[in-house]
Amino acid sequence: MPATELDRAAGEDRGVAEEDRLRADLYNFLGAILARPPDAFLIEQCAGLLGDDSELGQAIDRLAGVARLARPETVEREFNRLFIGLGRGELLPYASYYLTGFLNEKPLARLRRDMIALGLARAESVFEPEDNIASLMEMMGALIVGRFGPPAGLGTQRDFFNGHIAPWAGLFYTDLEAAKEAVFYAPVGTVGRLFMAIETEAFRMSGTAGDARG
Repeated sequence: MPATELDRAAGEDRGVAEEDRLRADLYNFLGAILARPPDAFLIEQCAGLLGDDSELGQAIDRLAGVARLARPETVEREFNRLFIGLGRGELLPYASYYLTGFLNEKPLARLRRDMIALGLARAESVFEPEDNIASLMEMMGALIVGRFGPPAGLGTQRDFFNGHIAPWAGLFYTDLEAAKEAVFYAPVGTVGRLFMAIETEAFRMSGTAGDARG
């Protein structure tokens, strides 16, 4: 069962609100599409997405439109040019690189420390550093619905987001949106950028509300 379906089932079993399950779905979607080149099934899922009149919804519609014209082999070549390349791709999707200019730096060490505290661990089949954008999206989705334990409270979600995602993910998605090699992935960048902005504002408001109550 895909991670999104696992998380949805876990969320339903644990009484997670529908709004939060939808947030987890979008985190998991971004994680899946950035972890590896999407196969025909995932591209077909993208082609079937339906947005709404919001800015994020319109970006989702654009992604669906691009996906309807995409072929797996073409998207795989695009993925490789963006993220792998000869030596390196056009983008390096790691927190350490975006925050320090180097790989495997203090942001990765801090993330690993917090992962231990939260009961999160890198899958044995994954060899990328944990501060890869795809891994962080998947971790956030898992925390929301409690895939590896009880669903994380809003404060825990906010701390993880503010500590490991907010400082750089929006910039990464902006870069992806404008990347020279991005065709299929350009609207993925738009979706990610807008979603990160929504999450940043929601967590900011939740923190403000908590401070007011305190």
